Amino acid sequence: QVQLVESGGGLVQAGGSLRLSCAASGRSFSGYVMGWFRQAPGKEREFVARITWSGGSIYYQDSVKGRFTISRDSVKNTVNLQMRSLKPEDTAVYYCAAGLTWTSVPQRYSYWGQGTQVTVSS
Repeated sequence: QVQLVESGGGLVQAGGSLRLSCAASGRSFSGYVMGWFRQAPGKEREFVARITWSGGSIYYQDSVKGRFTISRDSVKNTVNLQMRSLKPEDTAVYYCAAGLTWTSVPQRYSYWGQGTQVTVSS
């Protein structure tokens, strides 16, 4: 059974940092694309960043470039999202996802975690 389990969310002041982690299990993710998405109240789920399981390709949403860093640890089977210089508009539930297509479209991802709340206070 495939499981993606996010951790690391919390409450932080604007300008602060958080590190999210996604533990992946239940199958080999070789060849998969691992993505981070977020969803704020009343808004649609939006793409944040993605990385190939090999780590060879990375892509960010424009609003997080230079502030967020996605990485993966092939030994621990985790995908991480280091978030710096956080802004109140980054407040959302953050989800980890896995799929076989290099895309920002959430519907193209097959597996999803339960999400972790990130709240940035002003």
